[in-house]
Amino acid sequence: MGFTVKHFIQGPHAIEGLVTHYINSGDEPNNVTFTGLYEYHWNVFGKSEWNMYAGGGAHLGFWRAWDWEDGRGRNKNTKAVAGLDGIFGVEYTFKKIPLNLSADLKPYFNFNDDYNDWIGREMGGISARYTF
Repeated sequence: MGFTVKHFIQGPHAIEGLVTHYINSGDEPNNVTFTGLYEYHWNVFGKSEWNMYAGGGAHLGFWRAWDWEDGRGRNKNTKAVAGLDGIFGVEYTFKKIPLNLSADLKPYFNFNDDYNDWIGREMGGISARYTF
C-alpha cells in the first residue's frame, strides 16, 4: 500500500515516484520503500485514453527485522535495503473526469538482502491517480 506520483517530462517520457509500505500478517518484516522510476509510454488499442508503459529505476527501503528466537517476535533492528526495479503496465485516463487508473508488474532485485521478488506477492500493483 502506498502513494504514487507520475510526471511526464517530455512526450512519452515520464518519471514516477512511489512510497510504499508492506503491511504484514504478523510474522514478516514491516518496511517503507522509496522508489524512483523512468517510464516510456505508448498508445494501445487505437485510443488516446489507453497507454502501456515500461521502464526501470531504483529503490531504497528501510525494513524492520524481527527476532523470533524466543517466539515473541521482538523488533531486532532496522536495516536499509537498496536495489533495482523494472516496471511494465497498462493505464487508462478518463477524458471527462480527472482520474487515471493503472495496473502494473514491478519486479525488483535487492543488492543487500536475500529477499528478492522477481515473481511474487509484492510484484503487482494497481493505482488510482488524480490528473492535472
